[in-house]
Amino acid sequence: MKNPAPLPQRCLPGTEPPVRGLFVDRWGTLLELPSRAPRRFDETRFVAGAVDALHRAQNAGWAVYLIGNEDQVAHGEQSDNEWIAFEGAFLGALKAGGVRPTRFYACLDHPNGRGAHKRPSVFRLPDTGLFYHALQADGLQLSQSWVIGDSTLEIAAGQRAGCKTAAVRTGVALADGELAIEPEFVFDDLVQTIDALIRAPAYARPR
Repeated sequence: MKNPAPLPQRCLPGTEPPVRGLFVDRWGTLLELPSRAPRRFDETRFVAGAVDALHRAQNAGWAVYLIGNEDQVAHGEQSDNEWIAFEGAFLGALKAGGVRPTRFYACLDHPNGRGAHKRPSVFRLPDTGLFYHALQADGLQLSQSWVIGDSTLEIAAGQRAGCKTAAVRTGVALADGELAIEPEFVFDDLVQTIDALIRAPAYARPR
C-alpha cells in the first residue's frame, strides 16, 4: 500500500488563520501632528520608525488599514485635488518602505463642512462604518483586530466595533477629551505598540 500523498502546505478550507487587522490612525499616530493643516505631503513627517514598524506588522501576518477624519478637506482648507495628490504621495512613501495597506479609509465629510463635503458619513470616526466595511469586504475578524490612535475618537470607534484598542502618547495623546474611553493599553508610540503585539504569544503569526 502506497503512503498517502503529503498534505499541501497551504491551509485546508476551514482551517485558515483569522484575518487580523491593524487600524492605524493617520495624524498623530503614523504622521506627526502638524501645527497647521498641510497642503502637500512634503510638508509632513512620519513618526520616527513608524513605517518600519508597519512593515514588520505586515510580515507578522497583520493586514494594515489606515483610518482618520480629514477635516481640512471637509472645511475647504485643502482642495479635493490637493488631497488626491497628498494621498498619492503618502501611499507612495509607504510603498517605498514596503508597506501596502489593505485599505485606506479617509473620511472627507463633516456635518458642518463646506460644499459637497457638508454631509454626515458612517465612515466618520467615532462612527463604525469603516470597520464593518472591512469585515464584509475582507472577512476581517474584528475581535482579533486592533485600533491604534492618539485621540479618543478612533479608540471609541474601535471599542464600539468590538476591536481591541491601544492609544499612543504621540499626537494629542488622548488629550482631546472628546469622549470618555479606556483603551486596553497605552504605549509611547506606534513602534512600541506594534512591537508589543508582535511579541505577544496570543498574536504570534500562525504556523
